[in-house]
Amino acid sequence: MRTTTKKLENAVTQIKVTFDKKEWAEAQDAALKRLATRVKLDGFRPGKAPVAMIKARLGKQAIYDEATDQILQKRYADIMKKAEVAPIAQPTLNIDSVDNDNLKITILCPVKPEVELGEYKGLEVKKGRVTVAKKDIEAQVENYRHQFAELTTKENGEVAKGDTVVMDFEGFIDGEAFEGGKAENHSLEIGSGQFIPGFEDQMIGMTCENEKDVVVTFPEDYQATELAGKEATFKVTVHEIKEKHLPEIDDELVFIEVKSRTNIKFGYPSEAVDCRKIRKIVNTAKYYILKNNLNNVPIRFDVIEIYLKDKKINHIVNAF
Repeated sequence: MRTTTKKLENAVTQIKVTFDKKEWAEAQDAALKRLATRVKLDGFRPGKAPVAMIKARLGKQAIYDEATDQILQKRYADIMKKAEVAPIAQPTLNIDSVDNDNLKITILCPVKPEVELGEYKGLEVKKGRVTVAKKDIEAQVENYRHQFAELTTKENGEVAKGDTVVMDFEGFIDGEAFEGGKAENHSLEIGSGQFIPGFEDQMIGMTCENEKDVVVTFPEDYQATELAGKEATFKVTVHEIKEKHLPEIDDELVFIEVKSRTNIKFGYPSEAVDCRKIRKIVNTAKYYILKNNLNNVPIRFDVIEIYLKDKKINHIVNAF
């Protein structure tokens, strides 16, 4: 096997491969044996017919195709190693020539681009200032209270704003049930705004095992266009009502150990707020550097396009 490589534009490396006569002949023999088991000829068991008859039935191209697939599966890693190429996306294959004696192919491999680092010394970033106001601390404490609140079953009580209910519901439009409008034992915090406007308000005052028709109108901009702007009736049954109990404000509540992305531990609300504000300043600085120095930061749209075409992007990596 002989290989030659050439760097092309748009971060693509071309690899030309020529398989020697012996290796290509062995690949054809293996392909013929593999295909022979699928050929049915009258009077012969699969794979037991004379080779000439099997070749005549299959045709040369079918054998070449199967042999090419097998030899590439077997030698792909060797080709990349010999060419010293590490593809970043699925390569493309072109067959330059194929006959009984040789196989020549061209492989186009997307690779990491060569990037020239622009000038980065002497860049200036505006210094940010972190201040933590009393209202910020109070908001963080209140957030802790709701985060660690306890829910207890409300016996013989009515649904009130802030309660969490466990319910069944089914929606109807013009008397017909619609897809996605039914659930059982669904938990909902009344007042959270998770449901269609007006739905949660109409549940206030309901009691356990109480059934009620809740009539609402889907918003005009509702994501399910077939429901947008239509009036619906939901038959609702409440099975359980849970009341939220917020904990008292004390040291046990507010000293919550949290890990930031940089593994800095902090506890009191002022420190939590402080850390978030510092992170915001750092991110603003990053944005400022990129915005004002794009000429020094080459963006390889050709590589981005390769990834998108190959559908290899599963998540966005924060490079900073």
